[in-house]
This record gives sequence, structure tokens and C-alpha cells, in this order.
Amino acid sequence: MKAIVYTKFGSPDVLEMKEVAKPTPKDNEVLIRIVATTVAAEDPGIRARPGLNGFLKPKKPILGFYLAGEVEAVGKDVKRFKKSDKVYGNTGLGLLGTYAEYICMPEEAALAMKPANITYEEAAALPNGALTALPFLRDKGKIKSGQKVLINGASGAVGTIAVQFAKYFGADVTGVCSTTNLEMVKSLGADKVIDYTQEDFTKNGQTYDIIFDTVGKSSFSGCKGSLTENGIYLTTVPSPATMIQMLWTSMTGGKKVGIAATGLRPSNEKTKELIFLNGLIETGKIKAVIDRSYPLEQIAEAHKYVEAGHKKGNVVITIDHNAKI
Repeated sequence: MKAIVYTKFGSPDVLEMKEVAKPTPKDNEVLIRIVATTVAAEDPGIRARPGLNGFLKPKKPILGFYLAGEVEAVGKDVKRFKKSDKVYGNTGLGLLGTYAEYICMPEEAALAMKPANITYEEAAALPNGALTALPFLRDKGKIKSGQKVLINGASGAVGTIAVQFAKYFGADVTGVCSTTNLEMVKSLGADKVIDYTQEDFTKNGQTYDIIFDTVGKSSFSGCKGSLTENGIYLTTVPSPATMIQMLWTSMTGGKKVGIAATGLRPSNEKTKELIFLNGLIETGKIKAVIDRSYPLEQIAEAHKYVEAGHKKGNVVITIDHNAKI
């Protein structure tokens, strides 16, 4: 099968399309023919630097967290899925491997049936933001109807779906983004939008019950004055100072800091979230935002684009199983 492989850390040019062995499912695994995957915001960093995927060289040579595709075969012990099921989900850091034509995943992995009213490309894109935004807003933020919620980085993969979740939960939503993305964020349901190039939301005198920084561009100390008396500051990019503040505020009343290790949660929790997401997709309450789509052989170009830091929503990779290397 075709796969994008890297054997050393570095620039997007380390990504090479190669022919590798097609995997065979174990007794508890499903073999999925991948139709679409994504280049998530964290992918270029994992490609470029030692750390999450090894130190001397990449521990797992095929990157990619998110996928949508069709079950081609199942192991003898598999009960949840059958051949020809259309599925989507998340591999988690321990598996990776979606930059390829096929992947084997355990039956209990974060997988769900793909809703019939979305494409494979949309299905690959949605878990990227949803599996982060939902636990932050619902579980850490305890979001409630009528609250005022600000989403910083409202045009990114997490931000675009966070705006939609916040509206679903009945909040009054303010989205912060750049000039070119204001209309797009409004179209997702934001009640108000702030152009960060023209206005600093921490200095406009407004207060919010939840400030959710999806891009790590703010701090609790900078946002504290913009929180209501019992408001909470959430960030997907915690600094050491944020960790200390989270511990301190958890022991005191009033304004709090919240973080969630969303990537480290058990697969069964993620699966429940995908099933919850399916209900919102099927009723039209949540939609995918796709900025660009690239074929697998152009994945280096996709990495360069994502690395530039200006993507809107998601960058999707489509896999043509008949393409030649």
C-alpha cells in the first residue's frame, strides 16, 4: 500500500510517499481503507522535532491522527463493526498512521459510524476539533445555557467547532479571529465577532463566564479581568504558569483555570463523544469547516500551509487508492 513515511525529523521534505506492507487485522482489530485524513495543527511539530514521536528518530514512521473510510476486514473477535461499514475517528498518539491507504485499529478504538449526511472529507475533519472542544466546554467549563462565552482563535479547527458547540449549549458566543474570517465565524453562529487586529478583547470592558483560548495566544493573568466573578479560563496550550494557576485556583473560590489532557483520554470516552457528535451532525447542528484539500502525494505542501499558521478550520488529505507512486 502507499503511505507517507518519514525516517528523520525535519522540514516537510522529509515526508516521502513509499510502498509499504498492507497491515493484516489481529483478532480484535478492524482493517480500514482510508478515504480521507487531515493535517492537524500539531502534525508539523511532531514531524519537525523530537519529542512526542521519539527522540533520535521517529518512533512511528507514518503520521496522522484522524481518518474516515470503510471497513475492509475484521478480526474474528470483532463485534462492533463489519465489512463495508463506513467509519471515522481518531487513532490517538499511541497509534498514528493515517497518512496511508490502510490502517488496522482495535475494535475499542475511538471509532464511530460515519453519518450518512456528510462526506468522508467532512468526517475526517470533524473529530480534530470536536474531541478537544467538547471536553473543554462541556466537562471542564460546565457550560450552561445563557452564559457568555468567548472563543479565542474561533476560525481554527478547534475554534470553529467550539463556536458551534457553545451555541448548541445555549450560550451567547463571541468569536475572536482575524479580519478575513469574521464572516465565516458569524456564519457558524457567533453572536458577536471581534477582529483581534483591531481590538483587544481583554480591554473592552466586557466579561465572560468562559474564555476558551483554542490557540494559546493569551494568559490567565491577561484574561482574569475579563472573567465574571465565578468565570473560568480554558486553554489548549498550557504553560508552566498556567498549571500552577490551575492548581491554585482549584483551591480557592472565584475565577478558575481549566485544562484538559484531551489526547490522553481513554478511547471509550472519545467514542462516546463521537456518538454524541453524530446526533448533532445528523440534525444539522454541527458542520465541518474545510479550508483546503490536498491529495496524499501533496502532503508536504499541506504541511507547509498548516505550518504557516493561517488555516481556517481543517486541512484535509484525500487518498486515491488507484494513484501511482
